Amino acid sequence: MRAAAPLATAVPIVYPSASMNEMLRRAFEPARLGGLELRNRFVKAGAYEGMCPGGVPSEALLRHHRAIAEGGVGMTTVAYCAVGPDGRTFPQQMYMREAVVEPLRRITDAVHEAGAKVSLQLGHCGWFSRNTEVSGGRPFGPSPTWNMYGTLVGMPFARGMTEADIRRVIMEFGDAATAALRAGFDALELHMGHGYLLSQFLSPGTNRRTDRWGGSLANRMRLPVEVLREVRRRVGPAVPLLCKTNLRDGFRGGLELDEAVEVARILEAEGADALVLSGGYTSWNPFYLFRGEIPLRQMVEVEHTRLMRAALRCFGPFVMHEYPFRELYFLEDALRVRAAVRMPLAYVGGVVSVEGVERLMREGFDFVVLGRALVADPDFVRRMGEGRLLRSRCDACNRCVAEMDRPGGVRCVCAAEERPTPRT
Repeated sequence: MRAAAPLATAVPIVYPSASMNEMLRRAFEPARLGGLELRNRFVKAGAYEGMCPGGVPSEALLRHHRAIAEGGVGMTTVAYCAVGPDGRTFPQQMYMREAVVEPLRRITDAVHEAGAKVSLQLGHCGWFSRNTEVSGGRPFGPSPTWNMYGTLVGMPFARGMTEADIRRVIMEFGDAATAALRAGFDALELHMGHGYLLSQFLSPGTNRRTDRWGGSLANRMRLPVEVLREVRRRVGPAVPLLCKTNLRDGFRGGLELDEAVEVARILEAEGADALVLSGGYTSWNPFYLFRGEIPLRQMVEVEHTRLMRAALRCFGPFVMHEYPFRELYFLEDALRVRAAVRMPLAYVGGVVSVEGVERLMREGFDFVVLGRALVADPDFVRRMGEGRLLRSRCDACNRCVAEMDRPGGVRCVCAAEERPTPRT
């Protein structure tokens, strides 16, 4: 049984409701997420922070999430936690084991003391790996494939998973979930998007199996569903389980919106408490998710080896496609899912203003997921609620993406340069 979370008394949040219209006020009111009550509908996105040196959560990670909790969100999400050592994209990434439970517990305690709830994003990278410590020297996925990401570290190929591999991964998700509860997390986010393992099984572009784990959508859904069932069996009915899913993979032959709607219906029927609607394949089109500028020069600077820097400098312009930023860029696709299911939906993608939040409430979304806006302004929610900030200073320069790989972890370069905060 989980220990009770500390009472949320340290940072009371008071919002002047008289200055808000009805739709905007709804975003700042308490909301239910499964068996959990959040103080409002704002959730910090699960996004890699780069603050786990040696794979262990650091004090910087604690300060990062505490600042966001103090800034007013209802729930923050710690990311990315691999469910086992072979689920890491690279060796320095965090994976769930006993050694990280206590450091994570210090983070959850700090978030609770600031009045917010906290979720842990659990995932497995599949073949999207340059983790030279992977068992057997080769990563695995649904089907044998070329692993472009690992080519320059001597891991150019991935093998197809056996039945034993699949069963082991399902158990790893369950084990990681129970450890997360010991660390004090209130909710769990199962990563089924962005080209990680569960997404690789879902996508017809990467799942070429001809057995019961591939082919039809029902078969491609089998592993994500089995993972959801196992985690639910381990944590019980009261712990909220969110699933991060793709609206579109963003490449030819990948998952498209019609199947994404069916994925949502299946997960609803299987008892997921909410979906986080996202998109893109990190290994093939990383900026489909972010939109905006590609900070190639900064990304080259933070690569760890001369060979990787040279490869990124030469081939980066050809493999990284730029997608223009516009506010709420996933909205049209997300509305298709909204029309198809009754379950709670969390919108992510280009939320940077009061107007955007109001639009999402009007369109019937249950939670507003914030990413770069909170990197730029950790107190974005509080200041919005107080009428002191109408729009985030984030201008989608995406230099924060490169900062994830610097020693200090993710930060907003714009904020560090003290650029003026937009008021409208």
